[in-house]
Amino acid sequence: MYAIIEDSGSQIKVSEGDEIKVDLRDLPDDAATLIFDRVLMIGGEGEARIGAPVLDGATVEADILEEGRGEKVRVVKFKRRKTYKRVKGHRQGYIKAKIVAIKG
Repeated sequence: MYAIIEDSGSQIKVSEGDEIKVDLRDLPDDAATLIFDRVLMIGGEGEARIGAPVLDGATVEADILEEGRGEKVRVVKFKRRKTYKRVKGHRQGYIKAKIVAIKG
C-alpha cells in the first residue's frame, strides 16, 4: 500500500517503513509523531482512490527520527568584467521521519 501526500508544496510518494525528509516546522518539544492530513491518493490494494484535491479522513502517520540541516548550497551572483561577485550559502532545515501507518 502506498500514498501520495502533499507537504510544503511538494508531493511525496510514501509506503509503510519509508524514511522521508520534510521541511522543518514548529513542533512542541515532546512531539514524537507527525500526521500528514493532505493525502492526495492511496493505492496498492485493488483500485486506487484519488482525492479531489484531497481524500477526506485519510491520514499518514510518521515517527520523528531526527531534526537536521541539509548540505550547503552556494548561491553565486557574478558579473564579468565589473568586479562584482557575491557568494551566499544556505542550509535548509529538515525533519527525518519514518512512515508508520497509512489510514483511510
